[in-house]
Amino acid sequence: MSPTVFRKDKYRFFFFSREEIRMHVHVSHPDGEAKFWLEPQIALETQSGLSSKQIKTIETLIHENLHDVQTAWKAHFQS
Repeated sequence: MSPTVFRKDKYRFFFFSREEIRMHVHVSHPDGEAKFWLEPQIALETQSGLSSKQIKTIETLIHENLHDVQTAWKAHFQS
């Protein structure tokens, strides 16, 4: 199961249900994918196929939606 937290343009932000406990979010795009840590600060963990401009856009979107992503994480993984 990989619930979608939100979508923006061609980006999909989601979690995998059976993963590590450190808070993070995955992002998919037709060009590639990325994984960002959300704590202790927002940081790129891995990526493939995305440009540096796309990575910056993703990071900005995470910052803009951080509260919603964290709330969704807590709701999903504490249930």
